[in-house]
Amino acid sequence: MKKPAVLLLEDGTEFRGWSFGADGEAVGEVVFNTAMAGYPEILTDPSYRGQMVCMTYPLIGNYGITEEDFESRDIFLSGFIVKENSRITSNYRSTESLSDLLIRKNIVAIEKIDTRKLVRHIRDAGEMKGILSTVDFDKPSLTGKLDSAPGLIGRDLVEEVTIDKKYTWNEPLPEIPAPDKKYNVVAVDFGIKYNILRSLVSTGCGVTVVPAYTSAGEILAMNPDGIFLSNGPGDPSALTPVINEIKKLLDKKPIFGICLGHQILCRAMGGSTYKLKFGHHGGNHPVKNLEKNTVEITVQNHGFAVDIDSITDHSIRETHLNLNDGTNEGIEHLDLPIFSVQYHPEAGPGPHDSRYLFDQFIKLMEDNSSNDHSSPKVYAEA
Repeated sequence: MKKPAVLLLEDGTEFRGWSFGADGEAVGEVVFNTAMAGYPEILTDPSYRGQMVCMTYPLIGNYGITEEDFESRDIFLSGFIVKENSRITSNYRSTESLSDLLIRKNIVAIEKIDTRKLVRHIRDAGEMKGILSTVDFDKPSLTGKLDSAPGLIGRDLVEEVTIDKKYTWNEPLPEIPAPDKKYNVVAVDFGIKYNILRSLVSTGCGVTVVPAYTSAGEILAMNPDGIFLSNGPGDPSALTPVINEIKKLLDKKPIFGICLGHQILCRAMGGSTYKLKFGHHGGNHPVKNLEKNTVEITVQNHGFAVDIDSITDHSIRETHLNLNDGTNEGIEHLDLPIFSVQYHPEAGPGPHDSRYLFDQFIKLMEDNSSNDHSSPKVYAEA
């Protein structure tokens, strides 16, 4: 039997629909994702911690759930919002339905609302908190709960998704067998996606994943050839202890950052970040490669961006630009073996336009093995 559900936004806008997940309540920032496929990967992306995701594609769940497609060990988002949850699962790889997964993982979900109206409202008014409930339909009661819930700004969400202890990753991409290991990489887990680890292995890296709060000394004691800074959730300005440890690594080893890792790296080099009116979440964002004068179609998932004008060090240059809104999408250091991008070159599913960045990281480690970076830059404390 269907159960009713309600979604209330903090500005009082209300949507009534039906539950297709767990009973209960969830609070989080409401964001929308424009991808047409990949809902298992979206559900298991730790970068969505503290958020409820609305899918813009109208029919979700039609190919069921296959755990081999998961991007992390669990579901970290707060709630799930769709126009219609498919009652039919058609996929020989599927092991359960989307609804069954959400119930099993205790994720509240709503369908049969006008997702077009919700998305247009977020685009006009900006991303905001929402409460999703199947047990309370009283607006004043829901408003009180919503008002007392924390937002994302200034909140450390990485501590809620990072691992407790380090581990080794050996699995390559299914379509690209792992070559012989050439370099050892320490990947700092701020909410890392499995396809990033697979991509590193498929380009010849041995990968050790460490918790987000691992010190620079501990990382260097592992004697890596390179350091990778992962994606993750929330506001980078809340991660001052992490940023200060990354500063100690800037002149020590080649560094490659993705998404939150990009933002942390830029803050470690003196830059600042800011919250976007509505974030970039989807699989079709055009990004211009400023060096090659080409366009890459990219997968993105972030609600904060780097203020490129805040980086005053002329050794750092912008390499990539978002063609939708002109925000920064990548940087590189001209004197040190460091680069990062805001988007996800490991996308799965999604375009593969940017996979060359993993090869670029390999080349950086290769070149660094014969170079001496003995004149470190000094950056102020965060």
